[in-house]
Formats: sequence, C-alpha cells, structure tokens
Amino acid sequence: MTNITIENLFIILFMLLILSAFFSGAETSLMSVNRYRLKHKFKTGDKSAARVHFLVANPDKTLGLILLMNNFVNILASAISTLIAIQLYGEAGVAISVVMLTIVILIFAEVTPKTFAALYPDKIAYPISWIVYPLMKLFSPIVLIINLIAKVLLRIFGIKPENTNHELLTKDEIKLIVKESSKRIPKSHEDMIVNMLDLEKVKIEDAMIPRNILVAVDIDDDIKKISSEILNCKYSRIPIYKNEFNKLLGFLHKRDVIKMLTDEGITKEKIISNITPPYFIPEDTSLTSQLIEFKRKRKRIGFVIDEYGDVKGVVTLDDILEEIVGEYRDEDLYKGIIKIKNNVYIIDGTIQIREINKLLGWKISENIAKTINGYILECLEDIPSKGIIFEKDGFIYEMVVVSNNFVNNVKVTKK
Repeated sequence: MTNITIENLFIILFMLLILSAFFSGAETSLMSVNRYRLKHKFKTGDKSAARVHFLVANPDKTLGLILLMNNFVNILASAISTLIAIQLYGEAGVAISVVMLTIVILIFAEVTPKTFAALYPDKIAYPISWIVYPLMKLFSPIVLIINLIAKVLLRIFGIKPENTNHELLTKDEIKLIVKESSKRIPKSHEDMIVNMLDLEKVKIEDAMIPRNILVAVDIDDDIKKISSEILNCKYSRIPIYKNEFNKLLGFLHKRDVIKMLTDEGITKEKIISNITPPYFIPEDTSLTSQLIEFKRKRKRIGFVIDEYGDVKGVVTLDDILEEIVGEYRDEDLYKGIIKIKNNVYIIDGTIQIREINKLLGWKISENIAKTINGYILECLEDIPSKGIIFEKDGFIYEMVVVSNNFVNNVKVTKK
C-alpha cells in the first residue's frame, strides 16, 4: 500500500465508511421492521418482502453476516486511516488516527445511520435486502461457522436460542398497539377491540340480569294476574315458573302472546304449549365460551345457575354483545342512576358495580360484591338504616331508601 497515493487512500477510507454506515443501518432496519406489515406483504407474494422475511426469520444468520461485514470494513478502515496518519504526521499519527477514526465511525457510521434506520425501518429494510440477501447466500458457509460457535457459547450459559419466540404478543401488548394506533382507528372500534380482549376475564354472572329484578310469571297464579303481568312486561321473553322460581318451565315469547290475543285469548294451556324449554348456563362460564355456545346451539337467552342448581339470573345474547360494543340500552340503565350534580348520583341498589364504573368512569372495587347494595352490606358488615353515611376509597355513601334488609337507593358522592 506504500505505492498508493494519499488521495487514493482517502477515497478508499471514505468508501469503507460508507459501507460501514450501510451495514449499521441494515442491522437496525431489519431488526426494527414492522413484522405484521411484513407478513401481510409476504403473504401477498411481494418479492422484496420475501427477501426481508427470510432475513428477519433468521436473525442469527442475518446478524452474523452484518457484524462480519461491518467488523471487516471497520478493521480495514482502521488500517487505511493509520497509513494516512503516518504519512501525514509520522509515528505520532497512530494516536491521532485512533482518536479521529473512532469519532468519525461513531458519528457517521454508527449513530447517524442507525438513528435514521430506526426512524424509517420499512423504507430502508426493503431496498437493502437486494444487497444483504445475496451476501447471505455468498458468505453462508462462514456465517454458519460463526453461528455454530455462538450457539455453543450460549449453551454454555444455559441459553437455547431455538426456544425463544419473539413473535407472540400478550393481550396487554396488543392493547398497547391498539391504543397507540388510536389516530388511525376510530375510538368506537378501539373500545370494541379492547373489550373483546377482556371478554375472557368476564364471567356470565357479571353480565346477567339478577334474579331479584327479573320479571317472571307463576303459572299457578290466577289467569287474570298472569295476563296482566305478561301484557305489562317490557321484555320480549318472559320466564315462566311453577310455584317457585327454581322450578322453571321456560320462556314465553311476546309474539306468541300476540297470537293468543288474536285467537281466543290467553289461557294457561296455550301458555304452557308455547313455552320454550329453559337453557341453563353455569355462573362461572366465560362470556367468550358462552358466545360460542349461543351460536352453536342457536340460543339467545339462558338461565344462569350456581353450583347448587339454583337460578341466579338471566343472560341474553344482547348482554354479551354489549360487553363488546358497549351499552346500547342506556335509557334503561340510567333509570337507576340519577345525577344530582357533578360527581353526585342517586343509585338503585340493584345496579351492578361494573355498570356504574363503565357508565360513570368510576373505579369502585368490583372484588367485594356484584351490586352496590351488596357492596354496602359487605363494607359495613351490617344492614344500614336510612341516613347512615360512610366513606370508602374516595367515595361517600349515604343511605336514602332502605327496606326489607335491602338498600333500595343510595346517594354516592365522588370526592
């Protein structure tokens, strides 16, 4: 190299620095490329995506190749810069060369290209694959040897690279991705996706209509009373039982009642003949499982039972869908939640705490009880009387109406 002019040495050094910057940027862009967009393009048959997919799917080989080339280029650049420095400054040029080359490589061949690649990984990864992919094939024997040595060293420390999987995302990570994409996804769609991910955590008993507020008809009652209850019921399906609620006969649909009225009127015989047999659901069933069961069995409504077989309430397909798309029966729900002023509400004791938190954006603990009445009884460990006030977790509760050992209405103030 002593015959090479200093001008040519500078040109060679400049080209080596460009190559070093290229491989530094290639490393960052390939490791930062959007995996899901890449998979989509790969499945559509995009050739550039196929090359990038191969490089990303084999990170050990890709990193081995890039680091091999980068180190080779940097070492060669170091040798060239040393020759230049010696020609310019003599023996003192060695120290100058080390300092200057370190600064130049750090700024122009490491930090700058890697920062740019991290900001625009997709724009860089696909074009550079035209060069990196052929190099991978060309230097595969050397890369293979390097990887084997690296894997042996990793195994010595108890690490098995083939057992690691970075492709799988947890539910929390998916939620984070959805929330970070809020500018591109409508808020309603974002909420639906998040609700679907949480659906497995919600049990049937959390979404059901409790037994104590159900409108049901005892077939043993007088036919006039039965007719009045059926005609005044606002729901399309009416539970029918015999003598006691746990002896359920099934559901009567309002459309069948209309047919009776257009015929000879409502009779017990016609009611019994039009009853749909009851469908029972264990209280611990997840909403995800029950949604699938409703579809498989072509059902829209079922009775929720506990471990002893007692009926606890009713759940419908609408109740499950509301957990996904949000409430669309706000009018009925807000009848039990009356706003007095900001952060002050009169709440019906039968309203579930989950519904209160969802509608008002509050964070009352849902682990103590299901309804606000149950929550108060558990907190006080006693049946309160009218006017009793207590405070818990930033909320003040004042009993407004209490009857038959039940808190019918409570005034809740958020501090």
